[in-house]
Amino acid sequence: MHCAACAITLEDALRAVPGVQSAQISGASHRGQIVWSAELTRPSEWMRAVEPYGYKALPANDAHAHALRRDEARRMVWRWSVSAMCMMQVMMYATPAYLSEPGDIAAESMHLLRWASWVLSLPVIFFSCAPFLKNAWRDLRDRQISMDLPVALGMVVTFVVSTLGTFEPHGPFGAEVFFDSFTMFVFFLLTGRWLELRMRDRTAGALEAVLNRLPASVRKLQPDGSWVLMSVRRLQVGDVIEVLPGEAFAADGLVLSGQAQVDEALLTGESRPLPRKAGDRVIAGSHNLSGTLQVKIEQMGASTRYAQIVALMESAAVSKPAMALMVDRWAKPFLVAVMLAAFGAAAYWWPTDPAHAVMVGVAVLIVTCPCALSLATPAAMLATAGALARSGVLVRRLSALQHLAGIDTVIFDKTGTLTRDAFEVVRIHTREGVCEAQALDLAGALARHSLHPVSRALWSMARRQAEAEGRWLDLEARTMHNVGEQAGQGVHGTLRCPGQDDMLFRLGSAAFCAAPPRASQHLQVSLADASGWMATFELAEEIRPEAARVVRQLNQLGLRLKVLSGDGQAAVTQVAQAVGISDAQGSCSPQHKLQALQALQAQGHKVAMVGDGLNDGPVLAGADVSFALGQAVPLAQSKSDFVLMGGQLDVLVSTVQRSRQTLRIVRQNLWWSAIYNAACVPLAVVGWLPAWAAGLGMALSSLGVVLNALRLSKALPEVLHAPDSAHPPF
Repeated sequence: MHCAACAITLEDALRAVPGVQSAQISGASHRGQIVWSAELTRPSEWMRAVEPYGYKALPANDAHAHALRRDEARRMVWRWSVSAMCMMQVMMYATPAYLSEPGDIAAESMHLLRWASWVLSLPVIFFSCAPFLKNAWRDLRDRQISMDLPVALGMVVTFVVSTLGTFEPHGPFGAEVFFDSFTMFVFFLLTGRWLELRMRDRTAGALEAVLNRLPASVRKLQPDGSWVLMSVRRLQVGDVIEVLPGEAFAADGLVLSGQAQVDEALLTGESRPLPRKAGDRVIAGSHNLSGTLQVKIEQMGASTRYAQIVALMESAAVSKPAMALMVDRWAKPFLVAVMLAAFGAAAYWWPTDPAHAVMVGVAVLIVTCPCALSLATPAAMLATAGALARSGVLVRRLSALQHLAGIDTVIFDKTGTLTRDAFEVVRIHTREGVCEAQALDLAGALARHSLHPVSRALWSMARRQAEAEGRWLDLEARTMHNVGEQAGQGVHGTLRCPGQDDMLFRLGSAAFCAAPPRASQHLQVSLADASGWMATFELAEEIRPEAARVVRQLNQLGLRLKVLSGDGQAAVTQVAQAVGISDAQGSCSPQHKLQALQALQAQGHKVAMVGDGLNDGPVLAGADVSFALGQAVPLAQSKSDFVLMGGQLDVLVSTVQRSRQTLRIVRQNLWWSAIYNAACVPLAVVGWLPAWAAGLGMALSSLGVVLNALRLSKALPEVLHAPDSAHPPF
């Protein structure tokens, strides 16, 4: 594919297959996303639907996809090389005709030079131009139109007219031949296509690198203690594998033995190697840099963080921003207008000079091809998405980059966002007759069923205390049943006691547990049973060391900042003031957060939401742009547009700045494309722009757009980690 019209043709062909519910094809990344009904069609059926149009569909993670892309690049280089060699020779033969005066060269010699140019043009038309001619014939056969049709028409017309002038020097086209213009045009066009191919590979490089990180086979420990090499697909949870230096981890797992440095840059954004030893966990797709590790597999396949990251990146690769959709809608009508303009210009000049009329039509065909226009938006967006991915920021929808550039308000969640997601229980209040150990055990039994940072802190402390007192088995046996979690409120479940009725317990906010009000600067979580309030736990949280710096930088960008949190007002206000945010609202349920967000949007504000993705689903989905922060987020179920994999807020500022730069470059590309067409089309129509100059202009316009977009492929500045003591805990 080389234009938006190609993508539209494929989408139409796929949607015509019974059972295909939706089809989205990106002409820039050459990737697509198809949703179909398994009851009505099979993948093999809708994959065959694109073959009549000259395309071949492959799964994104197909083992041969990389080899096919490499072969495509190799063929492109061969075609470009042949056109370059032939162009140089043809230009050498054409030079005497430009430099000599009439009569300086004998007619026989001039005719011989024409024949030599014709012979050298044959490899160009039949080899270098083959993809364009093939696609153009497909368009004519299927009554479709793509960018290759006007290009191929210009090539064929120029070659045929020049051939007629060579065979019939005294005929209507014998006054001049245009083999030099033809070969130069093909060379310039192939140069632009090759650069587009390189740009696509570079901007999509982060996705390709992630997709190809898993090994094909690993060494698995057998019951007799031996190691056997086997396919990754045969592994199961609980297997023990050996990972040597230089190899990638095939699954999420627990290190049983060994020490090594691990590279998780593409998965978490952490640019520095991380030490891993026995008892630490490793993630699929990361690389072992040193040392041999034995790893027990805990997660495989779609449940790994690696698979979730790939799913997010693939969704970004096929998404289309609003500007690109606008270009797509106008692609086919624009190409039809190009064809009509070329025929109109040729018809106008035909009575005066048929040969000149033909070349004017060719020049109009070539110079108006919307290569640069179709590349303007997706090239810049994909370059930015690739750079963000290499810096640990995953873009789920390319359109979010456009929206992010226009935001004026940023809303932060508090817990796990402005503060670290690790808490420490500093005080326990209980009702009369309830001891602290009993309350902590019951709270831990409920908290172990939740991923919320507060729940993890309670379960961790209950486990440590039970181990210290030798009650670990008793705590493990205390299992809650019928556990449910109410977003923004808490967790509830029942405890089965022999000889007694099941006992209902609640763990969460004061309102959820009917807890008495208690003044405190710390975060409070309450526990209740059927009789009412049982205990309140005060937890200290630590502000992220980079939070104040990020808030200051966002203020410098002219953004309004606000905090919405479900925690108590006193704790929220204290954290907000510590980082420099004056507008803070506590005791917010998910519904209250959404209402506050919608109120800002009703006032005309463009709002970005930054949360941990656990209880912020509605507000993340309702925001103009949303960020999920934290490695504990179930990425595949995230409602966010961006995922900050490294768990650092610093990249938030860089992402906002990069989105604004992206929109500036997209506008520059669109303006450049418009100015180029406005300047060159009149020159071509009046006959002042030869075919070779039109080809050069088209190639240079595409090259300019690509090079301008490649400015965005530079990775974000590395995050500088401040000391942990930058802010005291509260």
